[in-house]
Formats: sequence, C-alpha cells, structure tokens
Amino acid sequence: MYQHVWNSGDAVALGVGKAVCVGRNYVAHAEELNNPIPDSPLLFIKPASAFCDFQAPLALNAALGEHHYEAELVLLVGETINSNTRAPLQHICGIATGLDLTLRDLQTKLKQQGHPWECAKAFDQSCALTPFTPVQGLDENTELHYRFWQNDVLKQHGDSSLMIFSLATLLREISRYFTLHPGDIIMTGTPQGVGALKEGDTLTLQLQDAPRYTSSVTVRR
Repeated sequence: MYQHVWNSGDAVALGVGKAVCVGRNYVAHAEELNNPIPDSPLLFIKPASAFCDFQAPLALNAALGEHHYEAELVLLVGETINSNTRAPLQHICGIATGLDLTLRDLQTKLKQQGHPWECAKAFDQSCALTPFTPVQGLDENTELHYRFWQNDVLKQHGDSSLMIFSLATLLREISRYFTLHPGDIIMTGTPQGVGALKEGDTLTLQLQDAPRYTSSVTVRR
C-alpha cells in the first residue's frame, strides 16, 4: 500500500489523500497537443488509489492501451488550505517529482465526446511519485525545476518560472473549490515532451540538483 516518504527514507507522518492535478500549465505543452491556452487553471482529481511508488517497477496494464508519461513538480500539503488561507504556500511541507500517467487515446476519445477524463487520468497506479524533499517557507519568488529522462534521453525539463499559473495562484484557485488536507498533493502540470512508455524503458526523475530516482516499465497482459 502506498505511503508518502521523505527523501531520508522515513515515512511522512501524514495520511494519503487526493491529488489535485493541473492540465495545460505550460504553453509549449498545450501547443504540442493542439490544445487552447487556458484562461484559468484546468483542474482534475486523482484518488488515493492512483498513487504508487515511482521507484518500484511501473506495471502498465496492456488492456487499457498505450500509456503516456507526463513529468510534473509535486507539492505536498502539510496543513489545511481552504479559501480563507492567506498564504497557502506556507502550508506546503514537501516537494517531489512524479509522473501523471495518461491513456492518451482514451483521453482524446473522451474529449471528442464531451465526456469527463477520469478513466484516462485517474486509473489505478496512474500517479507515480518520488520521495518528498521537506521544505519550509515557499514563497511567490520560489523557482523550482526538474528533469525527466527516458532511456537516458532527456525528454522533459520543467521550470516553475515558465508555468502559466504560478504555484501560489494554483493553490488559491484550487482552494476556491477543494479544501486541501494534510497528505493531499498537487500535480502542477507538465512541460512539453510527453510521449509513450514502452516495456523495458528505464525512467529517471530529478528535482533541482538532487540525486536522481530511477524506475523501469513492465507490462501486464
């Protein structure tokens, strides 16, 4: 069963809640999928059943179709954030990287039909997370970057300064609709370079200049 962990290896003393995810938060990513640039954050939710450990082999279900990776910066909520919270970044206790796994063909079909995306985005083990780095005092000027490699080829480089909606803006907008509880996470959006995962792939994520985390891809048939 998934449990949030710190980069020290210790368990995070918080429950595991929901993931509030942000779509199209980088201009280049929206353009690569031929999507319009949003005027406000595009939000969707993954349940706790979607969470898994990035460092364990990612077991993809072949029956669901092709899985695409979307590398993202992840925020861990340490204290409750709601619409009355004045400085929501101060309530973030950890940062990490993760993969928002997406069934792209199914997502495209659902979008064309005007249906919700949940089956393409919120399926079991669709939210693969690295350990969290403890943080204190994130503010409006905090800049964070991360990288994702597939088979030692750099595929994505995310930088919070290039996000359409800043981290503080995301928290304020999310908390208008969803109270964030300790143990919830925010997936802040993916930069350009998304693509398909293949059996046998070696995957690597790195936050800032910290040590890299690696994983591999298996396929269940």
